[in-house]
Amino acid sequence: MDIDDVMLQFDEIEQKVGKLVDQYKTLEAKNAELAEKVETLEEELRTKAETENTFSEQKALIRSKIDGLLSKLNELSANSSGR
Repeated sequence: MDIDDVMLQFDEIEQKVGKLVDQYKTLEAKNAELAEKVETLEEELRTKAETENTFSEQKALIRSKIDGLLSKLNELSANSSGR
C-alpha cells in the first residue's frame, strides 16, 4: 500500500466523520426542538387540566345551589298543598 492509497483512505474517513458530525448536529437540534415542543404541550395540558378542575368545581357549586333551590321549592309546594 503506498502513501497515496493511505491518504485517500484518510480522506474518505474524514468525509465520513464529517457527515456523522453533521448528522449529529442535525439530530441534536431536532432533539432540542422536540424537547421544547414537549414542554409547551405539557404546559398546555396543565393549563387545560386546571381549567377542567375549575369548571368541575363551578359545576358542583351550581348543582348544589340548584338542589338547594329545588329543595326550597319542594318545601313551599308541600306547605302550600298541606293547607
